[in-house]
Amino acid sequence: MSETTTGTPTGETPAVPDDQDLGAAGSQLSTAPQESSANLPGMGVIGWVRWFWRQLTSMRVALLLLLLLALGAIPGSLIPQSGTDATKVADFRAAHENLAAVYDKLGLFHVYSSVWFSAIYILLFVSLIGCIVPRTWQFVGQLRSRPPGAPRRLTRLPAYTTWRTEAEPERVREAALALLKQRRFRAHPAGDAVAAEKGYLREVGNLAFHIALIVMLSAFAWGQLFKSEGNKLVVEGDGFSNTLISYDDFKSGNLFGSDDLVPFSFVLDKFTGTYELTGPNRGTPRTYQAAITYSEGAYGNEKKTTVKVNEPLAIGDSKVYLTAHGYAPVVTVKDGKGDVVFHNAVPLLPLDSNVTSSGVVKVMDGYKNPQGVSEQLGFQAFFLPTYGGGSAVASQFPAMLNPVLNLEAYHGDLGVNAGIPQSVYQLDKKHMKFFEDAEGAQLRKNLKPGQTMTLPNGAGSITYEGTKQWANFQVTQQPGSTWALVGAVAAIFGLAGSLFIQRRRVWVRAVKGADGVTVVEMAGLGRSESAKVPEELGDLAGILYDQAPGAPDPDDDPSASPDPQVVPPEGAEKK
Repeated sequence: MSETTTGTPTGETPAVPDDQDLGAAGSQLSTAPQESSANLPGMGVIGWVRWFWRQLTSMRVALLLLLLLALGAIPGSLIPQSGTDATKVADFRAAHENLAAVYDKLGLFHVYSSVWFSAIYILLFVSLIGCIVPRTWQFVGQLRSRPPGAPRRLTRLPAYTTWRTEAEPERVREAALALLKQRRFRAHPAGDAVAAEKGYLREVGNLAFHIALIVMLSAFAWGQLFKSEGNKLVVEGDGFSNTLISYDDFKSGNLFGSDDLVPFSFVLDKFTGTYELTGPNRGTPRTYQAAITYSEGAYGNEKKTTVKVNEPLAIGDSKVYLTAHGYAPVVTVKDGKGDVVFHNAVPLLPLDSNVTSSGVVKVMDGYKNPQGVSEQLGFQAFFLPTYGGGSAVASQFPAMLNPVLNLEAYHGDLGVNAGIPQSVYQLDKKHMKFFEDAEGAQLRKNLKPGQTMTLPNGAGSITYEGTKQWANFQVTQQPGSTWALVGAVAAIFGLAGSLFIQRRRVWVRAVKGADGVTVVEMAGLGRSESAKVPEELGDLAGILYDQAPGAPDPDDDPSASPDPQVVPPEGAEKK
């Protein structure tokens, strides 16, 4: 007959035992700071400061601050931010004047640099550090100390088993010590018992998780302060130098300076894009890459490489990403005398998945109309890589299978000299007039490569020479990204350890009974209620029972005095 108890004995309260030694045995299974039981109203100034510090450095406050930080980041994602897109902020102000005034008072147009967001960020740092430092020192102290001795009444512990054996107590304790050490317990003899403890990695994981949070927050703050991000559209054959004036748009952190830019340059040699020709995925890109020649520093040797989607070029702390692609028709504009007033590749922006593109050809200087008056020319352009015929201005496929350039011609004042910024991809027609064809309608024509559209009344001509391709590159510097990744991985492993590793203690007592037969008691205690503690105790007891087999029960031996607490472990066979 055998038995293993997994709770308190019948008739006893399931509360934690009130024995002083048992309380010491179960204490410090966690390094969490204990709450003060002081009477708050009579604490005084120092007492209130200590109370506030304990609240701030408690784990529940840290989690609350982390939640507030996540909630505070929501408006930063939904509302335009002045540091990333000032144009959208200006548009929002114009469309919602009253709401914009409220947002200004709350700092919602610059959330990540606002006072309230910074306060939450700093308080979270203080809370985590104030929580981790004392717990770390306390945990180090626990590692240097030995597991506490066995309580007087092991029967009060949640997991308990006992049996009688004819083996000597010393031999039982030696076998128990060897068994526990073999199972990677920290074990040592403690009087008439062996004390052992296991599961220290639980607190290691807990501390690692919170340290990883600090690393992630620090990396995020560092990256935001010193980051930079810029975009540059480069046509085949053209180059780029990593300077501020070379970017089409550029944004950076508050502490980033132009001297922090990594010196390098590159030339776009060729862009290659191939697409699925048939099937349900027709038009889906198969190849999407840019062949470039780059050099590091002012006098670095030229190197060739290929930049692909999600395969950036890394130069120092900078990464060059390929983010977009399009077409740049090469056009030549001549005046009425046949003189070339414009010759260049004009990048056009894609409008759909078939790369139907639109843009503007602007001739701002050097053109005179037939009357000899200086004017400016503007051409509204639509490029169709694969023209399907008819009047629809839309491409049928993203590759250049039947390229056509659709043009509308205007003359007058482009408005570029008014001092008001305007997009190079849009045509301001307020002070422009369209050219008329022979029938008096607006002049519009589809051109294939090599074809020319002649302007009426000897005003000149525009020729579609051919097509180049362009690629848009994003150059980023994010110094804290590596540390953020390390912190995220460490946080995952630390959290897994703190959730799945059980901190527990085991005691094995072996003493001579009143009848001279050795009584073996085994008990286990975990930090929290778990089926693993009694299961593990039963496993250990079964192994130890094989080394110290059970003796006859007092009921079977008339000379032995009865002991109702002595029962063999569950599953063990009498020998």
